[in-house]
Amino acid sequence: MKATKPSLDWLSDVGVFEVNRLKAHSDHAYYGTLEEAERRAPMAMRHTLNGAWKFNYAVNPASRLADFYKEDYSCAGWNDIMVPGHIQLQGYGQPQYVNTMYPWDGHEELRPPEVSQDHNPVGSYVKSFYVPETMKNEPVFISFQGVESAFYVWLNGEFVGYGEDSFTPSEFELTPYLREGENRLAVEVFQRSTGSWLEDQDFWRFSGIFREVYLYTVPSIHVYDLDVRAELDDSFTQGTLQAGLTFREAPEAGAKAVMTLYDTEGSKVAAATADIGGSGTVKLQAEVEGPKLWSAEKPYLYRLTIELLDGAGRLVEAIPHRAGFRRFEMKDKMMLINGERIVFKGVNRHEFNCRKGRAITKEDMLWDIKTLKQNNLNAVRTSHYPNQSYWYELCDEYGVYVIDEMNLETHGSWQKMGAVEPSWNIPRSKPEWQSIVMDRAVSMYERDKNHPSILIWSLGNESYVGDVLVNVARYFRSVDSGRLVHYEGVFYDRDYTEASDMESRMYAKPADIEQYLDNNPDKPYISCEYMHAMGNSLGGMSKYTDLERKYPMYQGGFIWDYIDQAIVKKDRYGKEFLAYGGDFGDRPTDYGFCTNGIVYADRTLSPKMQEVKFLYQNIKLLPDLSGITVRNENLFADTSGLALEYVLFREGIEVARGTADVSVAPQSEGVVPVELAEETIQAPGEYALHAAFKLKESTLWAESGHEVAFGQHVFRVAATPGEAKAEDGRKLKVVHGDVNIGVKGPDFSILFSKQAMSLISLNYAGREMIAAPPAPLFWRATTDNDRGYHQGFDAGAWFAASLTRKCSGIEVTEAEDGSGVTVAYRYRYSISDKLESGIAYTVRKDGSVHVKAEYNGAEGLPRMPIFAVSFKVPADYDRLEWYAMGPEENYADRANGARLGLFSGTAAGNVSGYVMPQESGNRTGVRRVSVLDGEGRGIRVSAAEEPVECGISPYTAFELENAQHVYELPEVHYTVITVAGRQMGVGGDDSWGAPVHEEYTIRADQEMSFEFVIERV
Repeated sequence: MKATKPSLDWLSDVGVFEVNRLKAHSDHAYYGTLEEAERRAPMAMRHTLNGAWKFNYAVNPASRLADFYKEDYSCAGWNDIMVPGHIQLQGYGQPQYVNTMYPWDGHEELRPPEVSQDHNPVGSYVKSFYVPETMKNEPVFISFQGVESAFYVWLNGEFVGYGEDSFTPSEFELTPYLREGENRLAVEVFQRSTGSWLEDQDFWRFSGIFREVYLYTVPSIHVYDLDVRAELDDSFTQGTLQAGLTFREAPEAGAKAVMTLYDTEGSKVAAATADIGGSGTVKLQAEVEGPKLWSAEKPYLYRLTIELLDGAGRLVEAIPHRAGFRRFEMKDKMMLINGERIVFKGVNRHEFNCRKGRAITKEDMLWDIKTLKQNNLNAVRTSHYPNQSYWYELCDEYGVYVIDEMNLETHGSWQKMGAVEPSWNIPRSKPEWQSIVMDRAVSMYERDKNHPSILIWSLGNESYVGDVLVNVARYFRSVDSGRLVHYEGVFYDRDYTEASDMESRMYAKPADIEQYLDNNPDKPYISCEYMHAMGNSLGGMSKYTDLERKYPMYQGGFIWDYIDQAIVKKDRYGKEFLAYGGDFGDRPTDYGFCTNGIVYADRTLSPKMQEVKFLYQNIKLLPDLSGITVRNENLFADTSGLALEYVLFREGIEVARGTADVSVAPQSEGVVPVELAEETIQAPGEYALHAAFKLKESTLWAESGHEVAFGQHVFRVAATPGEAKAEDGRKLKVVHGDVNIGVKGPDFSILFSKQAMSLISLNYAGREMIAAPPAPLFWRATTDNDRGYHQGFDAGAWFAASLTRKCSGIEVTEAEDGSGVTVAYRYRYSISDKLESGIAYTVRKDGSVHVKAEYNGAEGLPRMPIFAVSFKVPADYDRLEWYAMGPEENYADRANGARLGLFSGTAAGNVSGYVMPQESGNRTGVRRVSVLDGEGRGIRVSAAEEPVECGISPYTAFELENAQHVYELPEVHYTVITVAGRQMGVGGDDSWGAPVHEEYTIRADQEMSFEFVIERV
């Protein structure tokens, strides 16, 4: 649309989404010299306008400074704001987090395409600039890479244009409005527009100029749009490189375009030349013999240079490009990359920074891409909008498959509190919404089409389905035969199945996926969102990854999601914390539902990543004493670039190691002998054989020595019968008081209380270790998934049982030889007159205490969160040394990636960084854990029979339960030790109703017991 006079009516006009905006085009770079192009220098024909802009904020259109764009309007007294950046993170208005509902829900009764006149903040931006010398007498354009959600532009008082679509560029020509000297650019940004109805993503609601802004010019011969296609024949041995050039203006007679392709060594492998004089478009083509192929495993990129020469043979423009030869296709109902079945080991990724919101930096993106590669993720879905161009460049270079998703989500228009109710859904099949939706698809496609990492175009997210989206799918197929089209919403209305080339579902249970795959489906299956990683989650992920081998048509999935969307805020005392929805006074809000990442908001790894890295391994290592089976599930890469290391541990201590240089071909298995001296496994005890593949040489994404794959084998060597140890002759002294029972040895004293119903003192050499007595514990601090499943409602009886009990009996048994004393407590509970539990403490002559916890089981009670014994020791004892599964926290349903070994840490460090406090820090397979002070003194908790689970924290389960933020937790006064026979899994199929899988729950009608030993260190 062309116009010279702006109108606020455009904000609510579904037919107006751009005015005077330039046509969408590729994001390629271009230079004036070959040297600049070859080193990809900062573009000399580009001038940044990032930095400080003058700024005024208004709460709604009526209160804005309507004339601010005029040349004579003074900005004196205005504050500065940084661009790129969000208005709401720079002191104006408030951030708001909502998931499915629209942010005005409950405040105003609006229906699309209506836009509020009262609640629509406006940011007025002014930037003064001088045209760089290199741009004078040349056409000048401006590019806004991302503005949320609608904006008007003026230069020197003249209206330039209007744009919507927050996540693709809006560009305008400035040439007619420029003048000598200082130029005054004015931009008016409205938070809400028609586009806001299409941008109902699960994220923080911000506004402003949040991506970069720059001026640019073009040479006299300029490729406005570049369309590079590197195609392969059916044998994958012959490549055809095509470069379609669309010129801004037809070049003069005699002009030529020269295309040259180089390999990574700098050798020329192909070239083509074409006359371009008088042409608006031209296509260059060259054949490439035996091209090296691009994949996530081997992201081989050729260097392409296109030179534009004028009629005199002078270079006018040089375009550098990286081209990757790959074929992605559907064949025999499977998705194939270069002829091989692909499995997406993916994650959904929001662009997010805990201080800058979606205005992320190149450094953020570099950290992200390296983190993905280091943890075996091979795919990203750009949820739910096109990302910055630099992200796709990184995915090309580092090797990550991409589902590129257009900026569309209308979740609140058809799903209300989980119920499907599409009575006023948009865009559905409403023709008036076709153009605005199609524009978003075209803008994404034209910008991103040259990136080999992009395999699939996605029609957006959670917008139901209808003719509008089917037409968009047809558009993508018409312009691009080398990629597939994705959309999940056809699940709700199969009449529109044409909208997606694959079956895509969100949060389907493994059994539901198997049901689909067992019934001769027409399309392969991907989980575009699965394993909702909210808080302490990701339990049961192996049930999904196991499907990869069982069903060829199951082709992986994308975890929701990559990074917690939490924002740094200060509490009332000035201390920073990570805030979630509602913490900014934002209402409505969906509170902590924004914290779903396998990476914390501050870009540190969550312990959940341990499981992801292991289950997403392309190489499986299965060691035992006969050898290490190497199962290479890579499609294209052998193991020659990896060093195989194996280490044998006895009781956590290394006793032998070896290395092997082995090359196992992709999609094959091999067995590597383990060479261990016989004497290394003679001593009785527990052994663990660890095997790992590590990088031989550094890569773009990791240093040499980085572990790529891991496996372990645990076994025991039994002790041979020997002579009994001689008795030392010592006897325990038992003191039967009226209230207490004392047990004494040479340098220890232990007290049991009839009144307190527990062990109350454990004194070793004058140091008291019991700060709060041991007690049965049946409740864990509610996790986000527990909350979503209403664990508190269903199992709240165990909360009460953990806080209140009645001692029904105390029994004291003394060994006749004085070698031991057992004090056994029995407990009853108000939640069931049939329920009984017990804890028996046996004091041995060395001062150690054997603890046995028993539970008799009772009918009619809900599943139990945990069966444990918990007690406190003084806070000085906060250093931990584990021999257990680790190093990160793990649970019954999230322990695949854990390994048996010796690990150290602190009680405070054992509290994971989940934004809302909850259960964390557990370890399964605990053989022993020492809790020590700074001088190495303390106690050790050891499993007596079978390994136990342990959680050690500065906080009780109830202190964690009662805190909604980290700053609400009390000051640290104790170290809390919780020893469990069992803890239920954490779950993660979803966070709003999916229970923990049956085998990871604890039935309350069964008898249970576990044993452990407390001893001095």
